[in-house]
Amino acid sequence: MTGPAFLAGLAALGGATFLALSCPSERRAARLAGGAMLAGSAGVLLAAGTVLLAGEPWEARVPGLLRPLGGLALRLDALGAFFVGLVGLGGLPVALYTPAYVDGHGVSGRLVTGLLPLFLAGMALVPAADNVITFLLAWELMAVASYLLVVSDVGSDDAHSAGVWYATMTHAGLLALLVAFLVLGGSAGLDFATLRVRAGTLTPLQRTAVFVLALIAFGSKAGLAPLHVWLPRAHPAAPTPVSALMSAIMVKLGVYGLLRMTFDLVPAGPAWWGGALLVLGLVTGLVGVLYAVVDQHLKRVLAYSTIENLGLIFVAVGLALLMRGYEQPLLAAAALGAALLHVLNHACFKMLLFLGAGAMIHAVGTPALEAYGGLVRRMPVTTGFFLVGCLALAALPPLNGFPGEWLTFQLLVAGARGTVPQFAVLLPLAVAGVALTAGLAAVSAVRLFGIACLALPRTAAAERAHEVSRGMRLGMALPAVAVLVLGLAPAPVLALALEIVGRLGL
Repeated sequence: MTGPAFLAGLAALGGATFLALSCPSERRAARLAGGAMLAGSAGVLLAAGTVLLAGEPWEARVPGLLRPLGGLALRLDALGAFFVGLVGLGGLPVALYTPAYVDGHGVSGRLVTGLLPLFLAGMALVPAADNVITFLLAWELMAVASYLLVVSDVGSDDAHSAGVWYATMTHAGLLALLVAFLVLGGSAGLDFATLRVRAGTLTPLQRTAVFVLALIAFGSKAGLAPLHVWLPRAHPAAPTPVSALMSAIMVKLGVYGLLRMTFDLVPAGPAWWGGALLVLGLVTGLVGVLYAVVDQHLKRVLAYSTIENLGLIFVAVGLALLMRGYEQPLLAAAALGAALLHVLNHACFKMLLFLGAGAMIHAVGTPALEAYGGLVRRMPVTTGFFLVGCLALAALPPLNGFPGEWLTFQLLVAGARGTVPQFAVLLPLAVAGVALTAGLAAVSAVRLFGIACLALPRTAAAERAHEVSRGMRLGMALPAVAVLVLGLAPAPVLALALEIVGRLGL
């Protein structure tokens, strides 16, 4: 079931691109491509679910293709399947939302509809890659498709500038990733199984070099400070479905890459790796939330919020590495489980927020917050969904922003009670930093909803705003339901996350 579903999903995504670019009617092209994108997303989601439920990895190899470089190799294990499932989950609402969103956008809309499936396919292939060349090709497909989507509005100076920043950071990260693989693999081979064996022969200096290079490569993709500079530029400039996928899904593949490298390919690194990542996560979270509190651009506020939440995820990952280094396996496993839980939860509520923001921009005509006000009466369905996303962003129970943040906070407190002297300094500071970040995030969420949706309309455009089409509302409804369900019943997802962690050897 896994192989046919995954390959059929990829084929459907390829078919969506063909339909979007070949059908003469723009409206019909968007609808046909949206349907194929929906089928493709469902296919990769089904494949991921099969691996997670059955517990058996799936492999496929085509040694004759790219033979000099080791052939094409795919493998879905539990960790990869979790992130592939995230891609499928994010593709479903975008497939429903996009046809109505691009209606009337002409060539730009057709480009968005045609490139989105390639973007999804690249993101689905990254966690499924099982050798270096397959991983790099999938990584580049994802990067090139997302770059073209960011600059798809050819008349926008902001899109051009954002594209330059994005391309620069992406290719700097790719260079770091290439060097990391060269140091790790040497002349031993390009297959991940070979890399795992080779990792045991590395000197401490080589292992540290691989970690630092991987941190640069994957941290730049995830928006880890100070490598986050592309994110608040690219997300606002990109069309809304693209912003939603980049913020909810693509940045998480930076998390995936670092987890694959540090918990699988190069296991059991020194404890300072975790301490460094924890500190970088705290700095990232604080930088993101401080900008989110003051910015006046609707989508840029959400982009800074993504930086903040990725910082909290890296705090949990750093705590896991730190606890593993000090031989605290239970705390390490729980921290990594909390990170995976928040990866999923953030993907759902950030998808909802970006789609809601896009609907409001579609109605008002500008992303400037000072032009809004009073939308709760003029767009009750959209603002209702947006409120759910804002409450999740504020980490208020019983919505899904709460469990991951609360668990991370509790694990930091538990770690601070340890007997290791370093914990007595670092972890109480981390507890204070996470608490401050969470409090400011709540302020940011309240401010965002209050300015955009409450009070009286501040411009004539806000007074004329009206509810968006049914397709866009359906696209928002899916992540809204997920936010509610995952908030009310987080235990099954946490149990699944801990099972994935267990398969990584923690």
